[in-house]
Amino acid sequence: MSVNYCSSCGHPMETRQLDGVDRRVCTNCNAVHWGNYSIGVGALVIKDDKVLLVRRAQEPGKGNWTNPGGYIEQLEPIEETVVREVLEETGVHTKVKGIVALRDQPRNIHNVYIAFEMEYVDGEPKADGVEVDGAGFFSLEEMKTMQVANFTKWLVDVAVNGRNDGLLPDKETDIPLNGNGLFRV
Repeated sequence: MSVNYCSSCGHPMETRQLDGVDRRVCTNCNAVHWGNYSIGVGALVIKDDKVLLVRRAQEPGKGNWTNPGGYIEQLEPIEETVVREVLEETGVHTKVKGIVALRDQPRNIHNVYIAFEMEYVDGEPKADGVEVDGAGFFSLEEMKTMQVANFTKWLVDVAVNGRNDGLLPDKETDIPLNGNGLFRV
């Protein structure tokens, strides 16, 4: 789908070559439409050698067991997003430990998915009844008999058998964060 009107000023857009790529550009304010993107987050919460999973109640993947997650809000720091999504879907309180995996899906709406290792704080898993209809902590053995999504199987392997601590939040920087998040090895 082509962007026909500028989201900044409402004037018509036209196609121009920028850096060798056809881009939609506003005829009035020269705002550039860089593309359509979505950023998703997922939580890998382990408690007592069991992984927190939810059963999807909606498409895509309805009926599959996955790790809790969702999409960031426009002005929401990503660390807050993943904590919020776990709480909304399961009622479990968590804290971010670090980033352990990333999936890149270039398509009409380019999707980037960032998986976080989370520290369990408290709460008993309870499905929200809207996005998910099941929630709980499951052992690797239990997961063998469940309909776990392939991507979630991969993420659980990363969380359980990862070789390092991933990207950790950098709170000790001289750069003013102003709501931005920085992560480093």
